[in-house]
This record gives sequence, C-alpha cells and structure tokens, in this order.
Amino acid sequence: MVAIYTLELKTERVIGFADQEEANALIATLLEETKPAVENVFLEFLQVDGKGLILHIGIPKSPKVHYAASGDCFIRVNAAKRKIKGERVTQLGYSKGAELYERRTVDDVEIDDITDSPALHKYIERVGSQLEPTSFLRKQRLLTKKDDKRIPNVGCVLLFDENPQATLQTRCAVKVYRLRTAEKEYKREQLAEMPTTINGPIEEVIKKTIDKVAQFIDGASFKDGEKLVKLAYPAEALKEILVNAVIHRDYSLNDDIHVRIFDNRIEVRSPGKLPGYMSVDNLYEDRFSRNPNIVRMLHNLPDPVNHDIGEGLDTAKNELKKAGLVPPEFEEAENAFLVTVKHQKIASIEDVIAKHIKDNPESVLTNKLVRHLSGEDDMQKVKKALQRLRADGVIKPVDENAHAFNYSYIRA
Repeated sequence: MVAIYTLELKTERVIGFADQEEANALIATLLEETKPAVENVFLEFLQVDGKGLILHIGIPKSPKVHYAASGDCFIRVNAAKRKIKGERVTQLGYSKGAELYERRTVDDVEIDDITDSPALHKYIERVGSQLEPTSFLRKQRLLTKKDDKRIPNVGCVLLFDENPQATLQTRCAVKVYRLRTAEKEYKREQLAEMPTTINGPIEEVIKKTIDKVAQFIDGASFKDGEKLVKLAYPAEALKEILVNAVIHRDYSLNDDIHVRIFDNRIEVRSPGKLPGYMSVDNLYEDRFSRNPNIVRMLHNLPDPVNHDIGEGLDTAKNELKKAGLVPPEFEEAENAFLVTVKHQKIASIEDVIAKHIKDNPESVLTNKLVRHLSGEDDMQKVKKALQRLRADGVIKPVDENAHAFNYSYIRA
C-alpha cells in the first residue's frame, strides 16, 4: 500500500528578484563560466505582482557538450539532472555530433585490408583520382592518427571494407521486413517471410536496401473482398528517406536500421536521435550532418546516391505530394529516429471512399478496408466518415442488424 500525504506549505514559494541587476551573477555563470559558453540563450524578466521579477531562461538544443564551472557534465533525466563522465560523455558527444564517430580508429584493421579492397579501387576509378590508395585515404581524412600511426577509421571501414558489419564492434546493417498487417503492434506470424539483413559497404547497402524495399512493395496489397488492391509509393521519395537513414544514423549505437513495410505504411527506424540543433520542427529548414565525411565521399561520386545535404527530405515530401499522399511523419523515439510514410491520401476519408465505390461499384466496405484505402489508423475517424456517407445516402449497410464491430456497407 502506498500512502499519499498532502503537505500545506506555510512559506512563500515565489521569491523574485528585486531588480534585474540581482540576476547578473546567475546570468554570468550561464554565459561565461560554462565551457564552452552556451549560445543563443533567450532571457526575459517576468513581473509577478507583489513578488518581484522572475527570470525566464530559454536554452536551445546545442550541437556541443557543455561543462559546468566545476568541470562536471550533466544530462537531463525527466525532471532531474544526472552527472556523467568518461565514456558516457564521449557517447553524448557522438550523439550530438560534437565528436565525429566516423573519425574514430578501428584498431584491428590494417591499412592493407582497405587498400586491397575492390570497393576502394572502384571508387578511385569513378572519381578519376590518380593517387595511390594509401595517399587517397589519407587526403580524404579516412585514416586517423594514433600513436604516430595512421589507422583506418569508422568512416573508412563503412565506405570501403568488404564487410563492415563483421569488422565494426557496433551493428551497422539494414533489416527489411514485410508485415501483412496495418496494426501498430505486430506478431511474428504476420511476417511475410524472415527479415532480410543487408550487409556490405555503405553505398552497396543503400542500393540493395532500395531494391529490396521496392521488391516488397511490388507485392504489397490488401484484399477488397476477393480483389487485391495494390499499394503504390513514389520510388524517389522512398529512396531519399532510405538514403538519409543510412548516411545520417548514429553508428556508435549498437543497432541496425529497421525498415518495416506494413499494409498501409512504411516505417524506417534508424539509431540515434537528431544531432546538434536539429529537431522534428526544423528538419526542412536547417542542416546538420552527423557523418559529414561519409556524406561528402558519397556525394563526390559522378552518380551519387545522395543529394547535397538537406535536399533529400524536401524531395521526399514533394514526390509524395505529387502522388497525392500525405507528407512523411517524423518522431524521436527512445534512442532512435522514426520516419513513417503512410499510404494515406491527401483527400478526406469521405473522398477516398466515394472514389473507391465509384471505381469499384461492387465493393463491400468495412472499417478495416477503409483504413487500408485511406491510410488513416484511427478506427473512430473512419467509423464517423462511414456514418456521414450513410446519412448522405452515398452508402448503405449490408445488414441493419449486424453487430457494430461487424458493420459493412455497399453503394446506395
């Protein structure tokens, strides 16, 4: 049993500053004693009747790791703060993009392992370089100096090692699933087949992932009675989202990219939250790369898989719009970034239903079928749309006495 007590406070909870100068020491600590200094801080004083001034401080997301005047580093955990040190600080730097994990040495890889790689020789030929392989790697910052010795780094291994997934200590493959369901939660038996794991150098992984997703989508459909309705997504939109997932993920995290193809949507989950000052709200406007060397090396190719940084999501949104589909949805979930591409028409649910029964006059409409057709996950929204069309005389129930959960409709 848990006892809950209410404590009535007898003292004043709000004690404001008498004037703005009283807050100078606090502001100086924030702006001058943190290392490095906190940038773009928003400060304002709020007047509280009879209680003085309250200092409101707004601190934007930063691409840097900051230390207090004591030299300690803290992270926020819910409503509390927690001091971190050592490897946790390093990991925070990788997550933010303040430290480049792609420049970290891979100590058990010899330079010869890379210089003998067919992927490297093919790359040098495609970009028209006359440098010998070791010099090329050094000039491209793909060798990191350690103890007076240059060692292949993570970016180098991802680009040119024959099997980076076996070489690196963290998982860096892509897993592609085809799930025959539209529900948020799925069961193992709803897998159309075992997930496909895609390995290899990073450019090869991108191309194989695009091909595998296209293959699964080509067979993606759902049943309208005895008729199969095929799903269709703009190829260029999916390509840009998949490329972004591979080149911008956090490779310091021990997880693969997961691409799940449902009956009414595609989910692409890549390890790592958004780096630097990036947020879900500024994805289309601001630019920040966690793996700039990888991005640059791929973009230097004569037929690059990636646009210049920042253009990919704009392309994806525009291509989805041309296809009449809603824009992609973005979410930071746990320690990952999730992109959802819904097979949801920009048109209203009612318009989708009306068009479907016009094109398919013998169709029997159910809540589940309409959710497939429209991409709308909310059962209640679909139910209300069907009820509105019934009230308007567009559709009628097959059986007036059917249970509410088994209601189906046909053209009126």
